[in-house]
Amino acid sequence: MKALRSLVDKIKPNFEKGGKLEKFWVVFDGLETFLFVPKHANHNGVHVRDGIDLKRTMFTVIIAMIPALLFGMWNVGFQHYAAYGETSTLMDNLIFGAIKVLPIIIVSYGVGLGIEFLFAGMRGHSINEGYLVTGMLIPLILPVTVPLWMVAFASAFTVIIGKEVFGGTGFNIMNPALLARAFLFFAFPAYMSGEIWVAMDADKTLVDGFSGATSLVYFDEGLSSMNENISATDMFFGTIKGSIGETSTLAILLGGLYLIYTGVGSWRIMTAVFAGGYLMGLLFNLLAGSAYPAMEVPAHYHLLMGGFAFGAVFMATDPVSAAQTNRGKWMYGLAIGGFTVILRVFNPAYPEAMMLSILFFNVFAPLIDHIVIQRHIKTRMKSAYQ
Repeated sequence: MKALRSLVDKIKPNFEKGGKLEKFWVVFDGLETFLFVPKHANHNGVHVRDGIDLKRTMFTVIIAMIPALLFGMWNVGFQHYAAYGETSTLMDNLIFGAIKVLPIIIVSYGVGLGIEFLFAGMRGHSINEGYLVTGMLIPLILPVTVPLWMVAFASAFTVIIGKEVFGGTGFNIMNPALLARAFLFFAFPAYMSGEIWVAMDADKTLVDGFSGATSLVYFDEGLSSMNENISATDMFFGTIKGSIGETSTLAILLGGLYLIYTGVGSWRIMTAVFAGGYLMGLLFNLLAGSAYPAMEVPAHYHLLMGGFAFGAVFMATDPVSAAQTNRGKWMYGLAIGGFTVILRVFNPAYPEAMMLSILFFNVFAPLIDHIVIQRHIKTRMKSAYQ
């Protein structure tokens, strides 16, 4: 590391004011602060600093997503070969998945970071670090068959409309990655729904009985259809069709445990989202009727299907758009989990409700915190005058 530090210090004057590469200072500063903790000092008031700045926090989240990413690559290959009845090895699946997934990641980061660098240069300040996580989240919540030009459009939309118009990282009112998916879902619905979750070859014939439908499609048809086509074990381990990083609940939970261990992710929000979804599922089981076959699905299935687990661990816990107070985090998480199940049951046209549920309560997060704080103030005032 000393050699790398010496190299960075040697070329740094070229990018500082008056240097030959002064115009590219934003790029150099972004790379330097990513490699090393910046030696910034506070000038107003007394503050305590440690080595965990925003870039280090974002990198921790990226590490937590690695299990979901690697399994997603493997599953892309597994689903591809299974669609044609061909046998494949672990490496066959990983290589095929990497070929399909890596271009999506490259486009996401290339377009998003390019726009971030552009805005930072125009404003004359350091680049925002938030897109380090958003750039990885976007590919993981998309189907592998999404065209690369759509990934570019979604990345540009979420950076410009979802972040920069509000002032950049730390000021966005909604989760940027989910805004990207919502943009694609409503702008290009044919590419985000239906049987488009498996990378197909135009010159091959699928095996008899193969379907590209996800677990949520069978969910709409009721418990009998679920049990006939897919099991809870398949959904937990992730050997099913779906978005790249959302299929394996196990891989997602491993990432969630790492976030909790490092203190980056809120265990309150994660627990509350799962609890809210499960309790609402139990309630619908008690009210089950023929009018809504989805009510008959066991409550724990809701936690395994679609993007529920991924949303609970990586999306609902976004520190900017989520609730900030401890009590507010419980209320926020319970509302997201419960509302997701409500939308799934009563709106068969849109069974994957996690995205809209999180975005909806992103908007209400400040109100939830306000209610909690005001209640706390009233309680303290009341006790003070008794």
